[in-house]
Amino acid sequence: MMKRIRIPQEAIYLVGLVLMAFSVALTAKADLGLSMVVAPAYVLAARIGISFGRAEYLLQALLLLFMSLLLRRFRLSYLFSFLTAFLYGLVLDFFVLLLAGLPAGTLPLRIVWFVAGMILTAFAVALMFRAYLSPQAYDLFVREVSSAFFCPIDRFKFGYDSVSALLSLILSFSFFGFGNFVGIGWGTLIAALCNGFIIGFFGRFLDRRFEFYPALPPLFRLFPSDALPGENVAPASGEKNDVDHV
Repeated sequence: MMKRIRIPQEAIYLVGLVLMAFSVALTAKADLGLSMVVAPAYVLAARIGISFGRAEYLLQALLLLFMSLLLRRFRLSYLFSFLTAFLYGLVLDFFVLLLAGLPAGTLPLRIVWFVAGMILTAFAVALMFRAYLSPQAYDLFVREVSSAFFCPIDRFKFGYDSVSALLSLILSFSFFGFGNFVGIGWGTLIAALCNGFIIGFFGRFLDRRFEFYPALPPLFRLFPSDALPGENVAPASGEKNDVDHV
């Protein structure tokens, strides 16, 4: 038996955000296909000449606006979700520049970067799922809309990802010509098939070994309780509550 290690949720939020940006930049460097969720922003960035990170937070801002109109409500968590997207976009652009000199001239190297990026992305998602702070707009949209319309979240997520993939294909073919796949490749399909399994693996690992608690209770109380997808969440009071691992 061993005690779980206590970690502030605010810390895993920041670590997850930075790691997410790094892993997406690494996957983009591999140029074997991005995840269906971020591919539309990548295509738009390539077409209109703005940075990948800027395209990400602009597209997420539009998605949040659409969600607010669809649900006819606005919450503080929506605004914080945009802040998450904005910070993520800035860090993403930093890593894109930082990795510009990374060698990727051969297929084996590109495969290495892709696999590393996919695994790190899954770990980053597992971390951020265990923070109460609002996720990026993509995940918030799935959670809020599926809940509002009483749709199973896994089915809604599958539909959302499928629409994102279709949108990426339409944008890619429209902007760069039919048959030109920009941001979409065989890596996109592999990520779609493997991400759920890898995220689940890291989630179980984290829940067995760590307990996540809000170190800033006043900030914690600003967010709805359904923003706590992780299992091992300590009370907002911050009181010590050791949990044994069996």
